[in-house]
Amino acid sequence: MVTRAANREHPHSCRPPLSSTPVTRTSHSVAETEAIAAELARTLSGGEVIALYGDLGAGKTQFTRGLVKGFGGDGHAVSSPTFVLLNVYETPRMRVFHLDAYRVHGAEDFEAIGFGELLEQGGVVVVVEWPNRVEALLPREKRINVHLETLSPTDRRVRVEHAPV
Repeated sequence: MVTRAANREHPHSCRPPLSSTPVTRTSHSVAETEAIAAELARTLSGGEVIALYGDLGAGKTQFTRGLVKGFGGDGHAVSSPTFVLLNVYETPRMRVFHLDAYRVHGAEDFEAIGFGELLEQGGVVVVVEWPNRVEALLPREKRINVHLETLSPTDRRVRVEHAPV
């Protein structure tokens, strides 16, 4: 199921139109979730921050794996950064910084690992799991919010939207 209210010119594009109309897809497997993310990756040019919202087990790390694959990288290298806070993936297109705010106590923990410097690097995409814990640090420009909702053990609703500036 695909909902694209205002994107009829590019029916297979995951990138919402300039009006920031969300794009909602239903995934029926991990492979489909990864494919949705890979589709999004093909629209990115670097400098974007991907904020991944969803409960435990909703597929945030699988979505990141799909992004890395979409950039031509090794999806098998992707793992949850819950205990290390930051994983870095080199891909042929660009570097991906994958952060997890689940265990942080606040924005100060992200600042301590140089989050601001990560955002300033060119040719990278920054992915943040549990972004609500560090919301104050996340930029509005070039930010894409991805909401993953568990519908069943295998099905997910994936909503992709550009954050309002």
